[in-house]
This record gives sequence, structure tokens and C-alpha cells, in this order.
Amino acid sequence: MAQLKTLFVCQSCGQSSPKWLGRCPGCGEWNSLVEEDHSTPMSLPVAGPAVSYSEVTAEDGIRVRTGNSEFDRVLGGGIVHGSLVLIGGEPGVGKSTLLLQISEALSGLGMKTLYVAGEESAQQIRLRGDRLGVKGARLFLSGETCLERAFQEAENVRPDVMIVDSIQTVYTQKLGSVPGSIGQIREAAGQLLTFAKREQIATFLIGHITKDGSLAGPKALEHLVDTVLYFEGERHNNQKIIRAVKNRFGPANELGIFKMTGRGLECVDNPSQLFLSERAAHVPGSVVLCAVEGSRPVLVEIQALVNQAGYGAGRRMANGVDPNRVALLLAMLEKRVGLSFATSDVYVNVVGGLNLTEPAVDLAVVMAIISSFRNRPLAKSTAVFGEVGLAGEIRAVNLPESRVKEAASLGFENVLAPAGNLPLAETVTGPKTIGCTAVNQCLDWLDTRD
Repeated sequence: MAQLKTLFVCQSCGQSSPKWLGRCPGCGEWNSLVEEDHSTPMSLPVAGPAVSYSEVTAEDGIRVRTGNSEFDRVLGGGIVHGSLVLIGGEPGVGKSTLLLQISEALSGLGMKTLYVAGEESAQQIRLRGDRLGVKGARLFLSGETCLERAFQEAENVRPDVMIVDSIQTVYTQKLGSVPGSIGQIREAAGQLLTFAKREQIATFLIGHITKDGSLAGPKALEHLVDTVLYFEGERHNNQKIIRAVKNRFGPANELGIFKMTGRGLECVDNPSQLFLSERAAHVPGSVVLCAVEGSRPVLVEIQALVNQAGYGAGRRMANGVDPNRVALLLAMLEKRVGLSFATSDVYVNVVGGLNLTEPAVDLAVVMAIISSFRNRPLAKSTAVFGEVGLAGEIRAVNLPESRVKEAASLGFENVLAPAGNLPLAETVTGPKTIGCTAVNQCLDWLDTRD
């Protein structure tokens, strides 16, 4: 007879303890330890016998294109058989809507989809599908939350794609803990990984975002799956952004941009035009950045507002860029350029809900801050990109020709870029590329333009 073994596991970080504690020693959360049954060992994927490297056939080209260009882009070119994909986002952002549309697209390709719905009934999914125009000729719905019975349904249906909505609602009979606990989530994901690899069924898991921004609790679940997709942007914004944080079958940090309509999520073919559609022309503090997200160049608007503080030290707020990076750039401007922001409020915003982390955003933030501080707009039809160091130097960034081409496609006449990128940037015909080596040169260039 197996010995009964229980552990108290933190639902925030996964730290385990043989006894209950009021505060987790790992993450410091209060009242987060829950008793779980660990008398039965967790299942592990069966890898099979070892084979020679020369005998392994490369099948990376075998992908299924859904016809949804943005979804195929973030997956690296399409759905890979036997892959396990985790899609996360806040409630109501459009995760279930997107996968229901993908199911309809796969049905048109003659592929079966099994939708395991643990949160909604079949009638609720049918109501959403009717609104989206889903016919569902080869779509099968199951309300099972028990993982073992869901596998039996999959063996009966023999689907090509399986969707689990959501990973927090399913449970396995091998563990005695409640659904949604850390042990259940890890064990369920492990069994789904084993099943997906063995049966070569592409499986999509929907995961909720916790209050600290993690997917389904600890990050351990993200290390288990093949691909992790995040919904970015505000919940009530029509623009929906999906970013590939991890992808074993394609480039990471790839971006897919959608627009929420009454017929579901529609692909945005020209995101640069969408982000700049409502931009006010020739306004101080507004700068167009040539950004690159994954392999895609995108033009976005960076806004800065520098205002005299009412009293005391000025405030610093940033939305869409790292606030610590903005603080470093402000310190650089005070030391190298001689601008004083001690008694000024400084606000920086990225229009459109994008979160930009690449170094090329530095020059756009600096130019927007200087433009607002001097109350002088940037020259008309001008875009910028470049990394700025603490010495005030402007460093070269990657893919300069792609950035300039994107600016040229939208009719920009001037591109302010690092001097180190000029050899590649000048190969693009159309806009005039101005190379700068220091922030002082950009300051002079800004001040001499109308």
C-alpha cells in the first residue's frame, strides 16, 4: 500500500513545505500554501529509445497554415503537428474567440478540432460561434473537465487539433488536489504534452493571467510547452496584440496584430498605418519610431509631455516603455545636454498599446522629450530610431534597412538614424537618411528645423 504523502504548495511560486505556513518562504505571499496529495508520482513524457542523429529526419517544413496571416506569423509559419501551445491573457481579451475562429478555418481545410470547454457550456460556445459566423462542420465540443475522460473523447474523435479552455479548469484523477492548484496544472500539462507528442495532435492551452502577470501561476508551465503566446494591450481596446514569448518552431518575440470587430478578430495587414492613423501632425512631443518587433518593422508614435511641476520634485511616468530606461535617459540629458528636469513632470507614452523593449526606442524617447521641453515639433515627415548610451552617443541597431523601407512605404521623407547604420540604411531609395553620432547633433538638427 502506497504511503500517503501530503505537501503544502504555494499557489504563487510553487514552493513546497511539509507543514502549513502562514507566509510562503519563497515569494513572501500570505495564506498561499494549499495542501496537495503527492502520494502518486507525476507522469513524465515517454521519449522512446535513443536514435542516431543521422537517422533523424527533419520535418520542420510540415506545417498547417490556417489562412489567418497574423496567427500563422506568431506561430512561425503555421501549426506544427504534436506541438503544445499556451495562449495567455486577461479575461475577455479574445483568447476563446481567436481559437474558435481558427477552428472554423481548420474545418475549411478538412481538419477535425476537439474543443474541451471547462468554463463554458456547448450552448454558450454555439452562441458565440453563431455571432462569428462559425459553421463548425468538423468542430466537436466536449464539456469534460476530467483529463482522463477528455483523452477518451480524443481517441474516439481522432482530432487533428485539440483546444483546452482552460488549463486551470481541468484536473487529473492521479492527484487529489483541487482543479487550478499548482500540482494539478503541472500534472495536467505534463499529460497533455505526452498525449500531444504521442498522437501527433497539435494542442492549444488557454491560460489565465494571475494578478502578478504570470501565466497559470508559476513560470514552470511556460518551460513545459513548446510555444507561449501573450495577448497584450488593454482589454477594452479594439487593437489586440499577440506576442510569441517562446517558440521552439519559429522566431521568438514575433508579433501578430488584430482588430476586434463584431465578426471577431480581423488581421491588420498594415499595422504602421493603423498606429499612425490618428496622429496629430507637427505637434511638440510627438515622434515616429521605426521599431522592429520580431521580424516585422512597425512605425509607432512616441509621445512625451514635459510640464512644470506644481510643487516639489517632478513626476516620472512611462507607458509602453521601461520607466527605468526613461529615468536613465533623463539623467543623460541633464548631464550631457544641460537640460534640467528636476522641477518638471515628464510623461512618456507609446500609442496603440505596444510594449517596446528594444534599444532602438531610446532616440525616439529622447527626441520626444526634447521636443516637448523646447516646445518645438520635429521636422515634418521625419521618423527616427537608434540606441542612446549614457555618454550621449548614438549606437547602431539591427535591421536598419527594414526600418527605412517601412518609413518609405508610408511616405516619410527623412529618417534620423545612427551614423553606424548609414551604409545599410542608405541602400534604400526614397527617404533621406541623416546619420548622428551624438545626442547634441540631434538637438541641433531639431532646433534648426521648422
